[in-house]
Amino acid sequence: MLALILIFIGVLFRFVVHIPNFTPVIAIVLFGSVFLRKGQSLWLPLILMAVSDLFLGFHAVIPFTWGALFLAACWGRIFRENINVSNVFYSSIGGAFIFFVISNLGAWLTMYPKTFAGLIDCYIMAIPFFRQTFFSTLVYSAALFGVYVFAAKKIKSTRFAWVLE
Repeated sequence: MLALILIFIGVLFRFVVHIPNFTPVIAIVLFGSVFLRKGQSLWLPLILMAVSDLFLGFHAVIPFTWGALFLAACWGRIFRENINVSNVFYSSIGGAFIFFVISNLGAWLTMYPKTFAGLIDCYIMAIPFFRQTFFSTLVYSAALFGVYVFAAKKIKSTRFAWVLE
């Protein structure tokens, strides 16, 4: 149930008007990698992106964006056994950085000259987008993890505990 809710929220936020690159997608992937079963946590980012990209459109960088989110999910699993504020912070930084490096590598390979100067230009041009991605990942990770931990404490022993699965 939790996986479906996360996919729905992620898809919804890709369609809601927002500051460019300020979405919960990476945070959802990191959150899912901690609280979902292994299989779910690894397919969650791919389903989220596939469903929303059906409507938003496909592009040449998709293998890199989807791959970056898959790697971010793998990265988030490292912190699964020890969930605390600092690990959420570090996983968020790492997830945003993984996405920046991989997705912009794809942008360079598909849209820039295949030179060292083209690579540098690509990453320099992406810095403003990274700023938004970085802060959105921190904000949404804090919200997702914080709300979940708070809610889990409140409903763990109630009839609504099934929602946490």
